[in-house]
Amino acid sequence: MRDPIGAIFAVFLRLGVTSFGGPIAHLGYYRTEFVERRRWLSEAAYADLVALCQLLPGPASSQVSFAVGLSRGGLAGGLAAWLGFTLPSALAMVLFARGAALLAGPLSAGLLHGLQVVAVAVVAQAVWSMARSLCPDRPRATIAVIATLIVTAAPTAIGQIVAILVGAAAGAWLCREAPALAAAERLSVPVPRALAIGALALFALLLFGLPIAAAVSSVPAVAVADAFYRAGALVFGGGHVVLPLLHASVVEPGWVSEGAFLSGYGAAQAVPGPLFTFAAYLGAIMTEPPAGWPGAALCLIAIFLPGLLLVLGVLPFWVALGRAALMPASLRGVNAAVVGVLLGALYDPVWTKGIGGPADFALALVAFALLVIWKTPPWLVVLVSAAGGAAIFGR
Repeated sequence: MRDPIGAIFAVFLRLGVTSFGGPIAHLGYYRTEFVERRRWLSEAAYADLVALCQLLPGPASSQVSFAVGLSRGGLAGGLAAWLGFTLPSALAMVLFARGAALLAGPLSAGLLHGLQVVAVAVVAQAVWSMARSLCPDRPRATIAVIATLIVTAAPTAIGQIVAILVGAAAGAWLCREAPALAAAERLSVPVPRALAIGALALFALLLFGLPIAAAVSSVPAVAVADAFYRAGALVFGGGHVVLPLLHASVVEPGWVSEGAFLSGYGAAQAVPGPLFTFAAYLGAIMTEPPAGWPGAALCLIAIFLPGLLLVLGVLPFWVALGRAALMPASLRGVNAAVVGVLLGALYDPVWTKGIGGPADFALALVAFALLVIWKTPPWLVVLVSAAGGAAIFGR
């Protein structure tokens, strides 16, 4: 039975308003909401989704949200989930582009620092909880440690992909004796094969067709759509990784000034939700038409579309692979590797960017205790941490 589309949208809208801290922190919020609180997914099914989205180009946390929506309400549910999670951040970025005042002053700086600190607690809780269920024995704990070493030595999207592939190979070798997953624990997504194949075909058509259309067309909107679609289609890791491509796409042609680009990037750090909504800001201020709200909508859709098409196209085949002879053991290794990838991300960038001294550590420890010991709702922990940051660092 599918959930009402409005209910799916409302759940993700609340997450879109409260999920600070970047894509890794978003995965922590998702796990709390969908594995622990609502029980929409098992721990293993959620880890499968995270692993798949880490392997695909595009914004991983937005792809996971889209996939969760798909699992609860079909294609309409996936779109509702993506829109709910993306809309608050996109609106905030367009308002900033249209002249909203940028947060300034020590009090605002303290608030923002508190939001960076709470990301440490959220990711630490996710790593702790996932490790207990996905790494219960020595082989899987060892895979997680190896994955952590890989992503620490190579802190790039390629390092994450290598860690997951190593986890799959090690799982096929070391994890055959683990109990098989029950049917209820497996990932279930209602995507027909025909729709999946159509999504992959559309992804390829736009990837290769838009550059041709931009070359022969005199309509500026086509060139803009091509630039942002390629940025979303060719970047692994999402978030900050897409910035060099966007810079080359909009600053070098003169569509956006260097100063405006950097100001918008700074503002993007202050809002919840996916960093890819930086595209909405760029679309709103571009000198090439369409600008304003139409330009923001065009750039936002163009940069997210390839990642969503890939999830829609790959998910049914990923689920089918899970039924192959060696795949259950490989997926156990993949799930353990995901824990290691998150642990590596907990160190860098979450810890290195969020913890600068004893006061930061104390605030993160309080937030972690509220989440793990007192089972406080994440949105409330975000507010407590922001207030703590303002009190400690905003003077």
